[in-house]
Amino acid sequence: MKPQQILAGPGMLLDGQGNLIQAGWATQPVLDANLENVHFYAFRPLQKLRLKLWDYYAITTPTHFFSFTVSDIGYLGMVFAYVIDFKTGAFKEETLALPFGGGVKLPRNSTEGVTEYSKKDLYLRFRAEGEVRQLSIRWPGFGGSALNAEVALTCPADHESMNIVIPILDKRFYYNRKVNCMPAEGWVEYQGTRHLIEPTTCLGSLDWGRGVWEYSSFWVWASASGFLPDRRRIGLNMGYGFGDTSAATENCFILDGKVHKLSELKFTYDNRNFKAPWTMSSPDGRLELVFTPFFERVAKIDALVLKSEVHQLIGRYNGKVITDTGEKLEIVDLIGWAEEHNAKW
Repeated sequence: MKPQQILAGPGMLLDGQGNLIQAGWATQPVLDANLENVHFYAFRPLQKLRLKLWDYYAITTPTHFFSFTVSDIGYLGMVFAYVIDFKTGAFKEETLALPFGGGVKLPRNSTEGVTEYSKKDLYLRFRAEGEVRQLSIRWPGFGGSALNAEVALTCPADHESMNIVIPILDKRFYYNRKVNCMPAEGWVEYQGTRHLIEPTTCLGSLDWGRGVWEYSSFWVWASASGFLPDRRRIGLNMGYGFGDTSAATENCFILDGKVHKLSELKFTYDNRNFKAPWTMSSPDGRLELVFTPFFERVAKIDALVLKSEVHQLIGRYNGKVITDTGEKLEIVDLIGWAEEHNAKW
């Protein structure tokens, strides 16, 4: 693979004709998501229906996985949350489908602003300001009880993340920021129990996506945020599928807030039995992992023109990674996830 291209910035994502100005990756979000310049239909009002925008937050604790999402995928807004209990396997997910994204607010960029959906006494609100991302959730009736949360994620200015611009055919593209290993503090209330979220044991992650996709799309994504045996924070971000990744892949790992970039990775898994072990490996030997799932989440949407099927596996990573300086890190029972997603949207 040719050398991966580093995004130059600050600058704009799109030129006046809706073309990507550059493709590649960076450790910081250096491009302004000027989606008002999107231009691939002659009749401009149709273009909004093809934009895909989402903010997906996950919090990994020693005992639970909490996830909250606000999204607008053009014809439909999707607001959802789910909770997984690692010990019992108990799982609950609730989803709101909102025609044409009614009531959903998403900020222009990933660095600041408010992401929100609210209706009466139900709301999901994510506020990014300075070094803190505040997640505020009130969902009456969730799981037959309620899901409430107040969690602050710390993301200092020098905390690196995987930022990537991937071209897709005919002026389509994906601009994505993945932030791993943000120390989390606060609480989550679920089914009458308050779970304390403490930064010494709990980490948050963000998948921030903005783009215009082909109607039929496929991807694999794998991620984790946790701790090494010596208590350094370790994150994983790996994937492949849609678009032209000749300029850069999203593959990397993150050690104490610093990105260590990888190129192509080989994924091996059985899509007839997703709960069988997965393997991920790099040709240069810098990453060798086995992912052993213990839970499978399946999410399906079938709404006429919009269809989606996700198999998200929660499990444990074991193996090794090698840093840019040559240090070998042993990964031991690191809880994370891997997913396959097929979509027509």
